[in-house]
Amino acid sequence: MSQDPKPQETWTIRRVLDWTRGHFEKQQLESARLTAELLLAHVLSTTRVKLFMDLDRPLTKEELATYRALIQRRLAFEPTQYLIGHKEFYGRRFAVDRRVLIPRSETELLVEGALQVLPKDTPARVLDLCTGSGCVAISIAAERPLASVWATDRSPDALAVAKANAEALGVSGRVTFFEGDLLSPLPVDARFDVIVSNPPYVPTGQLAGLQKEVQHEPKLALDGGADGLAVIRPLVAAALPRLKPGGWLALEIAEDQGAPVKALLDAAGAVETRIEKDLARHDRLVFGRARTS
Repeated sequence: MSQDPKPQETWTIRRVLDWTRGHFEKQQLESARLTAELLLAHVLSTTRVKLFMDLDRPLTKEELATYRALIQRRLAFEPTQYLIGHKEFYGRRFAVDRRVLIPRSETELLVEGALQVLPKDTPARVLDLCTGSGCVAISIAAERPLASVWATDRSPDALAVAKANAEALGVSGRVTFFEGDLLSPLPVDARFDVIVSNPPYVPTGQLAGLQKEVQHEPKLALDGGADGLAVIRPLVAAALPRLKPGGWLALEIAEDQGAPVKALLDAAGAVETRIEKDLARHDRLVFGRARTS
């Protein structure tokens, strides 16, 4: 399929998937089979399951051309999620493109942490800083219908994606978005039961060494300054005073940032600070609580 098929050739779903998987494997792309299936399901506006129910269906010339273009973009290391336009997160489909960071499974732990301290039957106010695609704010709003969720981001492009996701997932009336740096766009008297954030935390010097796919994602959402803490430091300082008594701050971090970020929370006066690990047993979250009095 690297060249236009001859007119008499028939490219069925089965044949196209087999060829693409083999081609991706030769190029040493990860998840070759899954990627081939996701791209073809996207082109045919169907699901991966339905592909296997119709393996002998021939593709039209137009479908082949569209699929071939996606293959070439994937071989140039564009993330699959950008090519198909969405990513599953906490059981929901979020639209994603080059304007936002692709949601990671590790960030679902941040949602879980917030939900653990947000009762289902009690109104609460939640703030998500550096919201990006809105995946954290929207997931919390969907899981806690009585919560009022606010979210901020410096990027107007990211906020456009987040607002569209909130609308598509039916929570636009309960998630309010603000453009600006951290808490700066919010009313000064606003207080929160829970503040969460997946901030930029990659040290600037490590950006060039990230996977080629990650380098297609917005630098603004990745670059954490010289030591990775350039956003986290002012975030902690600004967020803790804006918690209600007993309120929680939860941050996603890099695997080597647990101790220094916990130290920042301790120095800022947080109590009950702790580090939680992800499924790979790496430090991934840091929690701290505002004093009750």
